[in-house]
Order: sequence, then C-alpha cells, then structure tokens
Amino acid sequence: MASHLIQGRTVSLPVRVRDATVCSTMYPVRADAARAVIAYSGLDVAEVFPGKAICTLIFVDYRDGDLDTYHEFGVAFLVRQPGTAGVVGLSDLRNAAAFIHWLPVDQSFTMEAGRSMWGFPKELAEIDLRLSSPYKRCIVRKDGRLVIDLLLKPGFPVPRPAVPLIAYTHRDGVTRKVPAEMSGRGVRVRPGGALVRLGNHPIAKELSELGLPKRALLSTTVERASMSFGAAVDL
Repeated sequence: MASHLIQGRTVSLPVRVRDATVCSTMYPVRADAARAVIAYSGLDVAEVFPGKAICTLIFVDYRDGDLDTYHEFGVAFLVRQPGTAGVVGLSDLRNAAAFIHWLPVDQSFTMEAGRSMWGFPKELAEIDLRLSSPYKRCIVRKDGRLVIDLLLKPGFPVPRPAVPLIAYTHRDGVTRKVPAEMSGRGVRVRPGGALVRLGNHPIAKELSELGLPKRALLSTTVERASMSFGAAVDL
C-alpha cells in the first residue's frame, strides 16, 4: 500500500472520503473554446454534440475523510481518454473522463496532498458553502476578488449505485490519470437548475469567454457521498 508524507503526516492510498455533500452542474460550451482552455494538458475535449463540449462546475463539503474537513470548488471538462476517438453521446456522459482544470480549496493540508499525490491543481481560496436551505449555494473568492456565485436547485430523487470515475490532472508539465469511485445517498437531478453570477477574477473571465452564464444542461446534488482515490499514473 503506497503512502505519502504530507505536512508530517502519513497518508495511505487509496484515500477515502466517508461523508461529503457534492453539488455539480454541467454546461454545454463551444468545443473550440474549451480546447483552447485545456490545450496545456495535451488532452482533447469530448464533443457531446457536434462542436459542443461540457464544462462542469462542482462544489463539495468534505465532512469526514482522510484529508480532513474542507470545502472545494472545481472547474472540469469532459475529455476523451487518450487513445480513443469519436463523439461521446449524451447516454455515455457518466462514463466520460473529467479533466480537472481548476480546484481551489480552503485548507492547506488537502492542497498539499492533492498537488503532491495526484497533481490536482489545488490552491487556496475563500469558499463559502450554504447547504442548509433547499437551495445549495457556493461563493468563491480568490485574492479578495469574486470568482463565482453559484446557486443550485435540487431536483427529483434518482438511485445512484457506486460508479468508477476517471479524472485527469496536469501539474509541472505532467498529465496524470487518477482512478476514483463514488457512491451516494440522497441523489437528486434536475435539467437546468443552476444560476451563475461571475466576478472579476481571471477564472471568471475565462468562464465568461466559454459563454457563461447560460442555461445549465443538468444539475446534480448528492447529500451523503463517499469516495475513494487511487494512485495517479503519469501519462
């Protein structure tokens, strides 16, 4: 079993999250614009419609896990796994890989662990999560500037069995593949269901150049999620 020394603590793989709330929303964006954003990774976006890619915004409240408690926000893109080609249909969205483009957190321990163990692009930011009301809200500020204010309205309940996940990361010139798995209870899905307000941070400008704010394709909330993350593989 592999292990890493993070801030004087030993963290063993796989890293497990025992309790978290996960909220996410998908946006169809221009594939050429998305390609330009993630060109540094060497990966290609999956076109779910001709000329359209998917940008996913996600926020997570980690309440119990090997990397302690923290809040996280993410910007990700669905990508083709290296060696594959063709168009990914909507029915295959759950099997598409995610490239993690930006991943701010509000605690230094998980930032260092995420960077060194998997190459996740974690950095410190102010992340205000408001999850107690029927609406789920995330406000992200970086360097005193508003990045995004994202509001989700949970939808109708659906079953969600444990599913394998594949994430790709890029750090220090190396693209990596990270195997993961997530299961959850209290899963709700809604077409649309999201409201975005962008700030004046460079990431906000990048999202605006992708066409946000706009109508979301699909929003998902998972009240009680558990996850595991395996060892990263360099490509």
